[in-house]
Amino acid sequence: MPLTRAPGVAFRTALATALHTKRSHTPQRSSVRASSTPSSRRSGAAGVLGRRLRVSLVALLACSAMRSGADASGGAGGDLGNYASRRDAYPGTATERMMNGRARAAALSARELDGDWSSEVRPALLRAAGLIDLGNDVPPGRGNTQHCFNDFNHVDATTMTLEHSDNNNEGQVAGIAFNNPLGVGIRAARDPTMGEGGSWCTCILGSGQEPPKDVAHVQFKSKIAWKLVWVPGPEKDFRSFVLVDDAGELLAKGTPSGSGMPSVMERKQNYEVVRGGRYAVEADKLSGGGVSEF
Repeated sequence: MPLTRAPGVAFRTALATALHTKRSHTPQRSSVRASSTPSSRRSGAAGVLGRRLRVSLVALLACSAMRSGADASGGAGGDLGNYASRRDAYPGTATERMMNGRARAAALSARELDGDWSSEVRPALLRAAGLIDLGNDVPPGRGNTQHCFNDFNHVDATTMTLEHSDNNNEGQVAGIAFNNPLGVGIRAARDPTMGEGGSWCTCILGSGQEPPKDVAHVQFKSKIAWKLVWVPGPEKDFRSFVLVDDAGELLAKGTPSGSGMPSVMERKQNYEVVRGGRYAVEADKLSGGGVSEF
């Protein structure tokens, strides 16, 4: 059955689980020092849990602040043939940067997209989006990109002009915080080698509608360079993903591995947001046609 849990509920549940898990697995302090003891191994595990908790907190604070009861499915509809007539409706698009981002995405190799998620795949996605990894020490809103492509929602590689980078949501996009200033972070994390303008991994809520009513198209008045969509697959395991451009055309695909991947719940919810719309077409093709239920 399709997921019906509201995004806000999913985030709060994931955060509560992470907090509980970290408390349950944090070892007590010990005066014994030994690099290969069971205690040190437990400390290493606690470190991994701590890093995952930080990513969850960053994702929670960065852009979402989603209201309980927001509709994650987005409600697809409309005529794809009308898309061309709206090509001039997005004056916030940094066109050169967008095209360079698509070229970077299309040029990604199987080794880069089929490798370890944390050490190979996600860094490649950041580069293709025109973003720089500034590390964990940078606070949310100041250029921290640890949440980018690490959850169901922050997967749009949006390339906007710097004039539009300070645009605020102000209730325009359903499910997104009323105030979500991103301009400072966009300027800090932009890769200047990809062209004029800025980049951000914006939220996909609303992108299943036609035309898209997501952060990129509504708040920033910008097309996207590309979007990451997890593929249900014949086994409904959501192991692979596709990168599609603003019109939903395929640029690249990958099947990553590693413990750092987004959870199955996050990957399913990612597909649910775009299900039935232009951005789900390529994912459905790889799944053997339309996906009726899970």
